[in-house]
Order: sequence, then structure tokens, then C-alpha cells
Amino acid sequence: MKLGIVGLPNVGKSTLFNSLTKGGAESANYPFCTIDPHVGIVPVPDERIRLLGEFYHSKKVTPATVEFVDIAGLVKGASKGEGLGNQFLANIREVDAIVHVVRCFEDDNVIHVDGSVDPARDIETIDLELIFADLEVLERRMSKTGKSARMDKTAGKEFAMQERLKAHLEDGHDAITFTLENEDEEGWFKEYNLLTAKPVIYAANVAEDDLADDGASNPHVAAVREIAAKNGSEVFVICAELEAELAELDDEEERAEFLESMGLESSGLDKLIAASYRTLGLMSFLTAGEDESRAWTIKIGTKAPQAAGKIHSDFERGFIKAEVVNFRELLDAGSYAKAREKGQVRIEGKDYVVKDGDVILFRFNV
Repeated sequence: MKLGIVGLPNVGKSTLFNSLTKGGAESANYPFCTIDPHVGIVPVPDERIRLLGEFYHSKKVTPATVEFVDIAGLVKGASKGEGLGNQFLANIREVDAIVHVVRCFEDDNVIHVDGSVDPARDIETIDLELIFADLEVLERRMSKTGKSARMDKTAGKEFAMQERLKAHLEDGHDAITFTLENEDEEGWFKEYNLLTAKPVIYAANVAEDDLADDGASNPHVAAVREIAAKNGSEVFVICAELEAELAELDDEEERAEFLESMGLESSGLDKLIAASYRTLGLMSFLTAGEDESRAWTIKIGTKAPQAAGKIHSDFERGFIKAEVVNFRELLDAGSYAKAREKGQVRIEGKDYVVKDGDVILFRFNV
């Protein structure tokens, strides 16, 4: 899973990236301090994989990971190359979802690029730049498709769809809300890889005092939630400065105590990953043994052979069966053998839909 972190300059974007990844991206009180996109690979917090590692005394425990890309602050005109726009818009095309950091705190010491804190305006600024960039991509495609449309019926159908899509974008609507009428349109649409076709998760960056009630009393957060509700997007409230303090603590117990002292149940990273999994329809299955216990991220609804293919293409190609046991039932049984005796280890075939928390041993022959 790859997430791109975007936002206007000075909204706390790079501070958040640093705290999530300990990546050390430069953070300063001026625009465009992040000249190149920074990338951080972060383990997905998952208690199950740690417990499985202890259960099997595994030599290696490998969690699932999330890749974060910190993309420099966008401004009005970014789609036309203003600021450092074009190169960073290209980086967004590579991600699965966009994390849009929105400033919801007042601080006279931190300059706002537009002079005041206004989440609705800030969100619109970023969104319009992404729409403008999508229109450029679409218009280039239309110039090619249009030439073939007179002689080719298929091209004609695609061009008609492109005209509808162009009108949709020009009306200020994101591509993700565009209605596709058939499988052909779905295929063409996917090829365009439009920025506004990617799901968005809003990170409402608040002052520390607003965390206690999850931003409920902050009108700026209310504005973000209203916009997110219209778009079907998730919002999570975070204090980037506090996350930076939390990131300095290496010991898990210290981190837990710190969160408890702040009256928080989970860190910003936990909130973001949970929101990302929900937004992208993801879950994890597990493999375990003495050599390694590992979590694998797949789409909800994935069948056993395709899940096996996440480990190695040979596993999918030569799939025979899957031995499946629920994570909790395995631990409660005390051993794999005892779980098998209780009938908790099931033999599943090619049509089995993998469930979150399944511990699977794949049988294959190549």
C-alpha cells in the first residue's frame, strides 16, 4: 500500500510525515522546503503477528508495511507549474490513496500561505489543482481518440465517454464520483490514472488541546468533516506536533504511557492505517512458523489462490489447497496439532474467500 501525503505549505504535512516514518524530511516555516519527495516504509501495527511470532518462537517476524510519499506543498497554479507543482503532481499518480493534511489550528507564528486558516478554501485549492491536472491528461487522450473515432466504433464510444468525463471535471467534480456505464468504460477510465480518481483521506491537523474531544469543538474540523461526508471520504484528527513527540519514544511502554497521559487510545499512525485499510478495502492474512511469522495485505474478497500469489507467483500457479485456521483459535488451542484435533484447521479449495486474521498454509505443486 502506497499513500501520498499532500497539502498546502505550512499545514504540518512534513511534520506529520516525519513523525509517521521518522524519515527526517526537512520541516521549516516556509513553503517548498521539501524539494524532493521523501519516501518512508512503515510497519503496520498488528498485535496478531507479534503474538504468532512468540507462539512459534519465530526467527523472524515481518509485519505488513505501508509506503508513505511526502509530496511538497502545492499552491494555486501547481497544475500549470507554479511553485514546484508539475513534478509533484506526477508523484501523486503512483500512490493508491491520497492523505490530504488540512490545517485546523490557529498559530500566528506559523505563516499560512493564503494568510488565514480556512479548511474549505484550502481543500478546494488542492482539489482544483488536481482536477486541472486531470483535465490536461484527459484532453491529450481525447486528441488521440478523436482522430480514430470517425472510423472506429470502439474509439467513438470511448470519445463519447471522455466528453462526459471532461464535462464532469469542468463542473468541479472529482473523477472518483464519475458514473461508468459498462466494463469498457471501466477499463478506459482505469488507463487514464487520474489523480482525482484516487480515494482521499483527510488528516485534520489540530492543536493539542483539540485532541481530547477528537476535534468536536473545533469549527475547522467540522468544516473538513462536512466536505468529507459529501465525498464519502474518511477524516481522522491528529496533532502533528504531538505525533512528533511520540515518534521520539522508541520504547513501546513509554509510547503507551504517553498516549494514556494525553487521554488517547491510539496514535495518529494507527488511525491513519486503519482509515487506509477501510478506504482501500484491505485486510491481512497471516503465515506462521519457526522460520518466519508474517502478515500479508490483500483486498477484501480475495480468493485463496490469489492470496497465495501474494507470497509467490508459483504458489498461485500451482495452488492445490489451503490449510486455514483462525488466528485466535490457533493461539487458544495451544498448538497447531491441537487445533487440528479440534477440527479448527480447515482444508479449503480455490473458491475459498480469505478472511481477516486467517493463518494459512498453502499446498502447491509446480
